[in-house]
Amino acid sequence: MTVRAVVRGAVFAVAGLMAVGCGGSGRDRGGAEAAPSAPVTGTVEQLAARTSCEPNLQIDAAELRQGACRTGAGRYVLATFATHQGQQRWLREAQAYGGSYLVGRRWVAVGDTEVLRTLRFRLGGELESAQGPHGGHGEHRASGHGGGGHRGSDRGGGHHGG
Repeated sequence: MTVRAVVRGAVFAVAGLMAVGCGGSGRDRGGAEAAPSAPVTGTVEQLAARTSCEPNLQIDAAELRQGACRTGAGRYVLATFATHQGQQRWLREAQAYGGSYLVGRRWVAVGDTEVLRTLRFRLGGELESAQGPHGGHGEHRASGHGGGGHRGSDRGGGHHGG
């Protein structure tokens, strides 16, 4: 199986989750906790453990591993990547589907904006959004880590239309 086929399959799986969980309330939790100061890295299982989840592994390939989680915070998907380039390719493909993403070092969490805000306290990362076929956000990334395009920061609410 090619890297492109694995990435496309993962994006389609996440798109299904987004169709079910699209549409946060846009309210900020305003929690007292801060995101971890050091970047969090690890396997799907290690990241999931930090969020009190035992993931249902969906993809287990050398380039990409992906697991679905359900906790008290809600449903989300965690994906880890063998390389930074693989992660960036996945994010570019995922933009076509829209949605909200929590992006860390060689990992991405996908789910409702409110769920991702909660996860950010345990995993760190940058909240981004992509405009897809259901409308959504078109802001620019606030972190200033390159990129641009349609991915956006968590500014301006969390509703994804549709």
